[in-house]
Amino acid sequence: MKLHYHTLFTLAALLVLCACAPTAPKAEPATVDTYFPISIDKIPLQLQLALTQAEQNKGLMHRDSMAEDHGMLFLFNQPKPRSFWMRNTRIPLDIGYFDASGRLLEIHALYPYDENAVASRSQQVLIAIETNRGWFARNHITPGAQLDLDALSHAITRRGKSLNRDAISTAH
Repeated sequence: MKLHYHTLFTLAALLVLCACAPTAPKAEPATVDTYFPISIDKIPLQLQLALTQAEQNKGLMHRDSMAEDHGMLFLFNQPKPRSFWMRNTRIPLDIGYFDASGRLLEIHALYPYDENAVASRSQQVLIAIETNRGWFARNHITPGAQLDLDALSHAITRRGKSLNRDAISTAH
């Protein structure tokens, strides 16, 4: 009988300890303001996602600065030529245009407040990434570099969206 009470006491103590144990913090819902770690050729970059037309239209407008190694990724519904301008954008930026396989096609400089469109030469742009001016050069990222599509897919899922598998290829 003594063993039985000892076992019950131990079990009760374990239950109390388990009930008092801290639970893992819940991840906050991701929004347009959330930054996601998405690398290019294994070089880490923190990117906000512009997935909707409204988010894409606003882009990086009206900001005075952006942290180093941060930027914004624009994901479109289908590959085609793209162009960007800098209306109401104060930060000097670079833009990289990527195809559906996540391969960097070309890089262009963007100048504050310049409303002249900077068009892609490629007809196959599905993704664009804006970074602080010089980020690509400082990190030796050149055309042919590969975007981490697995990290992008995870980020899109965290935003509550789904990746258009018809438009993007996850085969690296």
